[in-house]
Amino acid sequence: MKQLNLQQLQSNLRKKFLKEGVVMVGPETIFFSKDTKIGKNVTIEPYVVIGSKVKIGNNVTIKSFSHLENCKIENKVDIGPYARIRPGTVLKNGSRVGNFVEIKKSTLGINSKVNHLTYIGDSEIGKSVNVGAGTITCNYDGVKKNKTKIKDKVFIGSNSSLVAPLTIEEGSVIGAGSVITKNVKRKSLALTRSLQTEIKNYKRKSK
Repeated sequence: MKQLNLQQLQSNLRKKFLKEGVVMVGPETIFFSKDTKIGKNVTIEPYVVIGSKVKIGNNVTIKSFSHLENCKIENKVDIGPYARIRPGTVLKNGSRVGNFVEIKKSTLGINSKVNHLTYIGDSEIGKSVNVGAGTITCNYDGVKKNKTKIKDKVFIGSNSSLVAPLTIEEGSVIGAGSVITKNVKRKSLALTRSLQTEIKNYKRKSK
């Protein structure tokens, strides 16, 4: 009986949002919560789960296999596919969260992008920031969660580890593959690199 009630609840929620103009591709695969709030001109692709306390603004697209809970999505935001938006997250106007990105208890600023394979936790990200693929905010030291602050117009190169607590000031660039442990000053280039070793005419051992 409980299962039937849950199915009926989902059916009623889908009908409600369709009536309000939400575009759903495969509505039977999309799941809402009773307190879900959705604005105008929103598109939701198949296999999306929206948990409790989610507020979605206008002109938002949520792509397939994304999961949202206890978060605020402002206007003109694109999410997914395969994105996880965890509690305490705010995605500001025009921001973009791409595939295989997880964001927890963080703010992603206006027109900022986190497009691929990235974890953002306990962070404040400013306007027009680009976070490269494979970036990790190292927010947990085994005892407490620490905060990362990334100011406006920062470019984070791919495969970077940002070890919190950390502040990266406005207009700075983080070189790809870096482990950043100290604050970065405004309009600076910060990178950590070991020398590349090359052995000429190298022959692998044979079995």
